[in-house]
Amino acid sequence: MSVRIGILGYGNLGRGVECAIKHNPDMELVAVFTRRNPEDVTILTETAKVYSVNDAEKMKDKIDVLIICGGSATDLPVQTPKYAQWFNVIDSFDTHKKIPEHFAAVDKAAAENGHVGIISVGWDPGMFSLNRMYANAILPGGCDYTFWGKGVSQGHSDAIRRIEGVKDARQYTIPVEAALEAVRNGENPQLSTREKHTRECFVVAKEGADLDCIEREIKTMPNYFDEYDTTVHFISEEELKKNHSGIPHGGFVIRTGKTGWNDENSHVIEYSLKLDSNPEFTSSVLVAYARAAYRMNQEGQKGCKTVFDVAPAYLSAMSGEELRKNLL
Repeated sequence: MSVRIGILGYGNLGRGVECAIKHNPDMELVAVFTRRNPEDVTILTETAKVYSVNDAEKMKDKIDVLIICGGSATDLPVQTPKYAQWFNVIDSFDTHKKIPEHFAAVDKAAAENGHVGIISVGWDPGMFSLNRMYANAILPGGCDYTFWGKGVSQGHSDAIRRIEGVKDARQYTIPVEAALEAVRNGENPQLSTREKHTRECFVVAKEGADLDCIEREIKTMPNYFDEYDTTVHFISEEELKKNHSGIPHGGFVIRTGKTGWNDENSHVIEYSLKLDSNPEFTSSVLVAYARAAYRMNQEGQKGCKTVFDVAPAYLSAMSGEELRKNLL
């Protein structure tokens, strides 16, 4: 039996989820829910239909897992707890400092209604989180470092687009090369947030918008830009489409540590990603965790989970026997 998937939101992430489902034969896309006029949204899957978000509750018995593809700034804090009433849910909430309160809200809604909600799924938070945890467990006396980019951050770009007067925007996160090299060399530097990354923003403003106000709001935005050296460029819509239409990203998770009775041996654990498409890779992670949510709920589990709570075998379409034979 296929896992029946619904997608809430059909932007870059929603389209990526649709593509990922195509590559997972044990899954089928049943419905896409949109805030737009459903008649104006064309999807690729001929067997699925587009519905208004207002019709989602009516589909609760026809969908096993709803993958919520909204933005972290304002969508997911509302949407994920709401839809956890009716569905097993997955989201990619990525405002790290607010994960505990988001977890609490989703946990309450999912547990009360017998569903599983897995939040903050993607590559960071998500795959990078797992690698930080594994490395911490293996080298308990060590230092953690995470570098993102160079690449387009969907969440930060979305946050800029929500500023009054902004028509479109792309935000690049850029590692500071000197800091990255010092970590790889085992120097164990003490780095502030500002010393690890810079942020570069390319913004298309609406006609007549106050550019100084937009720049000031970007640079002082809590949880997104206020702790970084941020450069803002105002460009035309044509230039944005020509030079910034792709959504690449990537990064590194590094842990340094020592072993031996007198800490005589040094080790560096590094996990890296180089992504042509940030949303498509994130979507692929979401779909794998949708399989896990379905399996966990079938076993009677409920409430909110993170990637730390999901056994790796739940993610794979392979059986336990196949995993032991082919991947162990």
